Amino acid sequence: MISVGIDVSKEKSTVCIVKPCGEILMKPFEVNHTEDELYKLSSLISRFSDEIKIVMEATGVYHLPILSYLKDQNFFVSVINPLEMKRYRCKGIRNPKTDKIDSIVVANYGIDFWYHLKDYTKSESVYSELRLLGRQYRSYMKLRVENMLELTHMLDYTMPGIKTLFSSWNKTSGKDKLADFVDEYWHFDNITKLSEEEFIQSYNSWSKKNKYRQSEAKAKQIYAVAKDGIPTLPSSTPSTKMLVHESVKMIREIVSTLTKILSRMQEIAKDLPEYNIVRAMNGVGDVIAPRLIGEIGDIRRFHGAKALVAYAGIDAPPYQSGKFTGTDRHISKRGSSTLRKVGFEAMTCLKQSKPEHDAVYLYIKKKDAEGKPNKVSKIAGFNKFLHIYYARVMEIYINN
Repeated sequence: MISVGIDVSKEKSTVCIVKPCGEILMKPFEVNHTEDELYKLSSLISRFSDEIKIVMEATGVYHLPILSYLKDQNFFVSVINPLEMKRYRCKGIRNPKTDKIDSIVVANYGIDFWYHLKDYTKSESVYSELRLLGRQYRSYMKLRVENMLELTHMLDYTMPGIKTLFSSWNKTSGKDKLADFVDEYWHFDNITKLSEEEFIQSYNSWSKKNKYRQSEAKAKQIYAVAKDGIPTLPSSTPSTKMLVHESVKMIREIVSTLTKILSRMQEIAKDLPEYNIVRAMNGVGDVIAPRLIGEIGDIRRFHGAKALVAYAGIDAPPYQSGKFTGTDRHISKRGSSTLRKVGFEAMTCLKQSKPEHDAVYLYIKKKDAEGKPNKVSKIAGFNKFLHIYYARVMEIYINN
């Protein structure tokens, strides 16, 4: 058996090749992430006649070029969780750390856990793409919230109170009615200079043009708010219109990107065997389903539901020493923070929809009745949700 340990860095890696009992076949050497150097590395590895396993640590996106290349060459490549590798590395007393030492440690890990190593499969790349899209979606959502706050701030000067009359962005259609409305009217003066009848006609014409529902009652409500409102920034100032329009333009660009990302996520997720099962779970909609699947990944990599809960970081590890046993334990938070956030969103949707016969919802209600804080109840519900998720999705793969 031969273990090839790769310590991955940005645009380069340090490689060490070892055999059992600490025998070093190739001392640590550097390899740049270029096609020419990776070809030389694969040729070097191929010369050995013994069984070969390549081991590397997951390092965000840095390990992807070398991983992709080596898998295309049909090598056995195992990608190890950084926390697991850190614990293995820190078994010593002094724990020196350099790239060369790390490559030897990774190679030795491959020997010590030879029969526990799992080959990276192409299906994992699908989940990786879904996870990347989900995290970009979350990032752009933050940008949208920030820009909506900026637009709202501007509207407090030009159209105070108007935001409460419009719903927010529709994730299905990708349209934002508030942004579309203020882009057209942008200041109360543009409404109040018209009579009520003229504005009703103007509003309905705008609604028809932008494919919104026409409503005389809504137009009257807007007109009343405009009449009572006191703008503090005059419409005659040239910068007023420009600032509102630029805010709307920015929001539209972000919404357009969000819509494209969401569409791609759904396109990928619908081809996965578990999509329909996950989508049918209460609290999970068209937006949360692909993000949840992407963050969890291939369910078969977890040995049980407890491992999935631990991956989410919502487990409460036991704490016992001598006669003392800790019972009031907090969640570990040693896991995917993004998965916890997606799960919290799912539990929020679940509480809003109130499915009376859903086991997770009833469990959250039970925790609420016990006097648990809202966040604690939802996290407890997500713990139960993940157990159900694991059981249902694993059943698909077992039956297939």
